[in-house]
Amino acid sequence: MTDWTMPSQLNRVPHLRENGGVDAAWPGARVVEVDEWGNIAAADGRALWATQDGDLRRSDVFIGQSGGVSYFARPVREIEGESVGWRDVDPAEAEFLAPAVMLSRWHLSAPPCERCGEATMPDLGGARRSCVGCGRWVFPRTDPCVIVAITDDDDRLLLARQASWPERRFSIIAGFIEAGESAEQACHREVAEEVGLTLTTVRYVSSQPWPMPRSLMLGFEARAGSTSIAVDGVEIVEASFRSRGEVRGAVEDGSLLLPPGASIAHALINRWLHG
Repeated sequence: MTDWTMPSQLNRVPHLRENGGVDAAWPGARVVEVDEWGNIAAADGRALWATQDGDLRRSDVFIGQSGGVSYFARPVREIEGESVGWRDVDPAEAEFLAPAVMLSRWHLSAPPCERCGEATMPDLGGARRSCVGCGRWVFPRTDPCVIVAITDDDDRLLLARQASWPERRFSIIAGFIEAGESAEQACHREVAEEVGLTLTTVRYVSSQPWPMPRSLMLGFEARAGSTSIAVDGVEIVEASFRSRGEVRGAVEDGSLLLPPGASIAHALINRWLHG
């Protein structure tokens, strides 16, 4: 699994982008196709990093280099053949696929220039888009979110189910940071809004990019001031504190589905489960 707290295995090689050297990185490159829904070309359930067999396209996105190999994403409207969704990627590949999915989806949306309304085109190896009218640069947006593992005084973990999820699927509380709000304040607000709890302590743990569609997840651990849960009934329809034994037993008998292995939610739950 990718350890997002460690230095990246992926060298973004900014000087290649700045000096027009992306073309030189193309021979022998590995390329993965990504569609507008974030699906990734695959073979046997794993992302298909194919060796390039043609010319570099302007729409191709330079991801970076690792072990002397260059990696590119190719945004496509539709993938022909097998594909895999972001939630089901091999966690070991997440570091390479996160920018591939985020940037591909952004380019496929073809955002117009906010200044003059003209079209924009990929530029700088896909790291930005440039307006064909006024030349203004447009950069991809990242939306900060908080996700928080909440425990009570008995060290039980709060697991909640969103209204749109199947009955057995549960996770921890998450939400977007609002304008003018700190990450810690977002934790307090989201928890109060969704499950009616106050937090006595909030501690940052780690972060993770989440390209569905363009989030940066900031992971926290927190202690609840009480166990009087009041779900909002809109986003959250069910929530409860569970012991480690209860979680393990429910996972084993299939009555509880936890987040996928590539997610920070999974990592935070595992951190508590094995703590």
